Amino acid sequence: MKIILNKKKVVALPGETILAVAKKNGVEIPALCFHSDLKIKASCRLCLVEIKGRPGLHTACSTKVEPGMEIITESARINKARRINLELLFAQHQEECDDCVMNFDCQLLELARKYKININRFDDRKKGLPVYEFGPALIFDSSKCIDCGNCIDACQQQGIGYLEKEEKENLYRVVPGKNKECVYCGQCLVHCPAGAFEAVGEFEDIAKPLEDKNKVVVFQIAPSVRSSIGEEFGLPYGSVVTEKIVAGIKQLGVDKVFDTCVGADFTTVEESLELIERLQSKKNLPMFTSCCPAWVRFIECYYPKLIPNLTTVRSPQIILGGLIKTYWARQAKIDPARITVVSVMPCVAKKYEITREELKINGLRPVDYVLTTRELAKLFQRKKIDLKKIKSEKIDNPLGIPSGAGVIYGASGGVMESALRTTYQKMTNKKLLKIKFETVGERTRAAEVKIGNQLIRVAAVSGLGNAKKILENNPYDYVEVMACPGGCIGGGGQPMLADEEVRRKRAASLFRIDSRKEIRFAEENPIVKKLYQKFLKDKKIVDSICHTKFHEQN
Repeated sequence: MKIILNKKKVVALPGETILAVAKKNGVEIPALCFHSDLKIKASCRLCLVEIKGRPGLHTACSTKVEPGMEIITESARINKARRINLELLFAQHQEECDDCVMNFDCQLLELARKYKININRFDDRKKGLPVYEFGPALIFDSSKCIDCGNCIDACQQQGIGYLEKEEKENLYRVVPGKNKECVYCGQCLVHCPAGAFEAVGEFEDIAKPLEDKNKVVVFQIAPSVRSSIGEEFGLPYGSVVTEKIVAGIKQLGVDKVFDTCVGADFTTVEESLELIERLQSKKNLPMFTSCCPAWVRFIECYYPKLIPNLTTVRSPQIILGGLIKTYWARQAKIDPARITVVSVMPCVAKKYEITREELKINGLRPVDYVLTTRELAKLFQRKKIDLKKIKSEKIDNPLGIPSGAGVIYGASGGVMESALRTTYQKMTNKKLLKIKFETVGERTRAAEVKIGNQLIRVAAVSGLGNAKKILENNPYDYVEVMACPGGCIGGGGQPMLADEEVRRKRAASLFRIDSRKEIRFAEENPIVKKLYQKFLKDKKIVDSICHTKFHEQN
């Protein structure tokens, strides 16, 4: 259909909202509460527009276009209404701009500048409201909440509903639920437009790993970080900047930088062995992946009967941390107690994962600190390190060169595909070059893979709410679950407010790296071969570094 947008004829599709058509045509309309992942609420009242022949102002996010509709997105009347609504929003948002997860890339501040409002015209009515801490992963400062409801929607979409709205003194407030557990996925954080959520240690602890001169500091970089952190420096979505990250980290004074994707190669080999064993014994099927700590906690809290279905293999960051403090420490002749391992992760739940007591090796945590993608970007910016301009630097060996299978762990389906490549090769002595997935539900893909005479049914799902749908009636043998939409590329530690299009570009970059790799199978990685021959020969050593146990959480 044709409509008129700001006196220009444009084409729109039936069912599209004014906001969607405007965005498609390069017309900016402020919309704080809108996110394409979530249901439309029209609560911030900033996307107001005028429609010819209709009295009053209308919200562009919730109003669908009609043939011949004439729309104005900027006028004195609209701007006056936006200014009033902005001032009212700031009245319920306590400002802490210097210490904010939005890092001055803040829509609220941008709009305040654009519409020239006084952000302190009204007193902050939420001053003194509580700050909640959700385990070692998340902080929610309710004095910054603008009541858009995005966090509640994101939490409900995850099938949990931990965050709720409570009425108190004639006002509604977001509060943590009393009878549910947070799983630390961080989707509340990345969908909050006001910076009311942040990761534990988001800024305060960011320099600690670098302060102790008696320590040997080793960083590891997660798969998805390489295709997302560039956004924080104005690079196009999906830009792969692995060697620039390495160079930036080295400028911080770090001793070594390794690649978590190498840890993923070890995860793949061990998970493949476990899958083969379960397929042959037909016990504890389907087997669930366990490298996503929010998913593991979801099972431990809400579906404890399914704990035996989780693979016992540790996540890539934990395996690599273990190898750094055992194998590499021995090779480098360094006391493991002197080594500080810092993981750069796309995930706030990884901050929780490293605190699990059962992961310790010889009394030491495999990983000492987790910095999110945002935290590392913030650290670079504070140190005037610009990924756009910095000269690339190679990652360190011996734990720096992964297979393609290790890289795709950062996107939904990557863990399972990596394990199936290895499983297929071990069982048939042939290479599985491609898996034909079919979409069978929201962010859920399934496939059948014939391995010898055995037909294996597999599925990859992202988003806990989607995973929940297949838990009760599961026809699969092997299931990969990632808590966040699109997998780690949509994690709670990633650059803020990404949508489906951004996540697709991040994921596509990882699969491109895999397709161009000379070695695409985890077991063919030279360092994997070497360690299994010379170091991981004893089952006790393998179990202590590569396997763990899970238990019901209260």
